[in-house]
Amino acid sequence: MVEFLDEKVRPKNYMEDVVFHHLDRLLPGTNCCQCHICRMDIAAYALNHLPSKYVVTRKGEVYSKLAELQIQFETDVTVAIIKAAEVVRKNPRHRPEEKGD
Repeated sequence: MVEFLDEKVRPKNYMEDVVFHHLDRLLPGTNCCQCHICRMDIAAYALNHLPSKYVVTRKGEVYSKLAELQIQFETDVTVAIIKAAEVVRKNPRHRPEEKGD
């Protein structure tokens, strides 16, 4: 069993940050509801269709950010978010009174 000296040190899926960063840029052009529930559904769907990128150290974060600059990586994230928005747009889970377009 691995023990952490600093309990605040935990693995983090860096892909979550990437998806939310791109979601903010892409969602307005998708004609999809932008309420909190729909945003979270889109993020979850996209994350389930992208590879995880776990980091623990700042060095790991730097390597992940470098990978983010690659064209294929950018394309994969964009495609996953667009597909997710299409699925959520066709099947929103929010109640009509929660809709926040």
